[in-house]
Amino acid sequence: MQNLPQHKKIILFDGLCNLCATSVQFIIKRDKKDIFRFVSLQSDLGQELLQQLPISKQQIDSIILYESDKAYYYKSEAVFEIVKSIGGVFYCLLIFKWLPIAITNTIYDYIAKNRYRWWGKKDHCLIPTKGLQSKFLE
Repeated sequence: MQNLPQHKKIILFDGLCNLCATSVQFIIKRDKKDIFRFVSLQSDLGQELLQQLPISKQQIDSIILYESDKAYYYKSEAVFEIVKSIGGVFYCLLIFKWLPIAITNTIYDYIAKNRYRWWGKKDHCLIPTKGLQSKFLE
């Protein structure tokens, strides 16, 4: 854990989920300021990071944004923080942040619950290309 980059935001994601893998690729493509690093929830580091957070480990079906010992965001809050960091035209999506968190998390949970059925599931975690390996932590 001490080897985590201190000035990067770490996104923990479901490495088996096609929607999640596509989302990671989407974020990488728009991460012009090199803000993010990625860790699969299924990896040893992902599990170690989860142990540091007060989140129920039985119900991890969510994206988590972790900022080294400063804060963490979960579910729709993580999405909003990622969108805020990416900026650009996607910044307009932050209008939904004004909705109560119970509503945005209910929508998030509905999508998360159906993600494998709608987008499919991989047999193994996303393996980054050589050009993207520096974006992923092990």
